Amino acid sequence: MDMDAFSAVHAPDWKRLDELAARRRLSGEEADELLTLYQRASAHLSMVRSVAPEGALSAALSMRLSRARTRFTGARSNFAEDLANFFVFVLPAAFYRIRWLTAAVGAAFILTAWLFGLWTATTPGVISAALGSDEEVAQYAQSGFAGYYTENPAASFAGQVWTNNAWIALQAVAFGISGIWGPYVLYQNALNVGVAGGTMAAYGQLDVFFSYILPHGLMELTAVFIAVAASLRIFWAWVAPGRRTRSVSVAAEGRSLFTVALGLVGVLFLSGLVEGFVSASPMPAWLRIGIGAALLGAYWAYTLILGGRAYRAGHRGDLSRRDSSDTLRTA
Repeated sequence: MDMDAFSAVHAPDWKRLDELAARRRLSGEEADELLTLYQRASAHLSMVRSVAPEGALSAALSMRLSRARTRFTGARSNFAEDLANFFVFVLPAAFYRIRWLTAAVGAAFILTAWLFGLWTATTPGVISAALGSDEEVAQYAQSGFAGYYTENPAASFAGQVWTNNAWIALQAVAFGISGIWGPYVLYQNALNVGVAGGTMAAYGQLDVFFSYILPHGLMELTAVFIAVAASLRIFWAWVAPGRRTRSVSVAAEGRSLFTVALGLVGVLFLSGLVEGFVSASPMPAWLRIGIGAALLGAYWAYTLILGGRAYRAGHRGDLSRRDSSDTLRTA
């Protein structure tokens, strides 16, 4: 076959295919023409490959067909678009879905921690049983509690706090289907905070307790509440799948709430920075607490404003239809 003659005869069709593939918008007739030319060029490529599979014309036709195929099948979004979509739509929608459960978990935590603190501060023997002798408890209240935040360099302390808390949050989500791990994590945190607060109150150091724990604790504890709320959603998807099969329900909820776990890594990174560089800094207490409150306010603004908008637009924090598997309807 004479390649030059073959190219001269079919060049108008190939040029027209390139023109249609490069257009941003196509009419119905143009879309049909694009598909027809694509099929015709595919036949041409087969003929060329039967004669010269490694030739220049074969490579050029392959590139033309690739561009045309991308035009009518759609191209995958690039990394920057996926990243923007995640932070603007997917993540805030996932946070928004569990907003009320997060608030309920937070209320349960505050009540439990307050009861533990009251019990610790007013019941003789509780403090010594939890922390040791009177001398050890006095040392903890007067210098040990505050020293915990200053004994290590700020950068390494922030990194340690971040990795530890992120691991706890991921565990709460990963083992949430059990229905036990999330409430257990919440209970342990409430116990620790309550006993520490009660001990500091018993020694007249409650102001020190709040001045050190609130700057980072407002956001850090909220991240724990979010993780526990996510774990409870996975558990409930298993217990009460609704009209979906149990496997489909758990899979969909798991995908959505793994998004929450990824988001919490970033949230806890910010709270770790506050704990490492703000909580123990020489700044006034009101300023340190104000920074923590501002971070918490930014989270809720992100969740309620961006999350509410994304949720109303149909986002649920799950994978897109292109990335998730098809669902078989069952009766």
